[in-house]
Amino acid sequence: MRPYLLKEASWKELKTFRYELAVLPWGATEAHNYHLPYGTDNYEADAIAAEGARKGWEKGNKVVVLPTIPFGVNTGQADIYLDINLNPSTQLLILQDIVEVLHRQGLKKLLLLNSHGGNNFQPMLRELGLRYPEMLLVTCNWFQALDKSLYFEEEGDHADEMETALIQHLHPELVSPLEEAGDGTEKKSVIRGIREKWAWAERKWSEVSEDTGIGNPKKASPEKGRRYFEAVTEKIAELIEDLCQVKPGEMYR
Repeated sequence: MRPYLLKEASWKELKTFRYELAVLPWGATEAHNYHLPYGTDNYEADAIAAEGARKGWEKGNKVVVLPTIPFGVNTGQADIYLDINLNPSTQLLILQDIVEVLHRQGLKKLLLLNSHGGNNFQPMLRELGLRYPEMLLVTCNWFQALDKSLYFEEEGDHADEMETALIQHLHPELVSPLEEAGDGTEKKSVIRGIREKWAWAERKWSEVSEDTGIGNPKKASPEKGRRYFEAVTEKIAELIEDLCQVKPGEMYR
């Protein structure tokens, strides 16, 4: 049993032990091109949270990873079969209940490890921070922690080379041959401000991508995935250590 994973802990162990930081991985259930599973974001969240916590734990940080929330915001994919959507308002209610439990039991630090681009927890943490001002509520997008161009050749943000390589490394049995994958070609908005990324409108996924992918996965390899996984979990472990060590009133200098 790994003591930094709540799903593997027992009441005997936790009756007196207290953690310093809780990590809540949050993923999504959605199509990932023709070659990756619907649970891609969740497999990534599980593995990155667990490995980041392991590295943090071995440095003496009392961190616990909560079970991954497997559904995310998929409002732009309503016509993609079995892409499961949670509205942001539903996410807030779920998150609010979890924060309430942690607060009541004296665990005052929470890291939301986000594994899905459609999730946006910043407005929720602003609201919850007013209700629980003594808590440290942090969110991170692990997929933005590194410069992906140092590890991968093709750009993308969904079922792309990076995600394909990660799942090839973590769960090779779940990846179909890459010759079956679509090219992940993305149609760009006709609106200049949206193309330039200073304006925003939700992408209607079935109009943007024929295969549900954004980014060509064909150059992915398990070795690229392994290198990236090691590097990104080091970054997460650093964040975990910083959050565990910081004291109230000493966040800024």
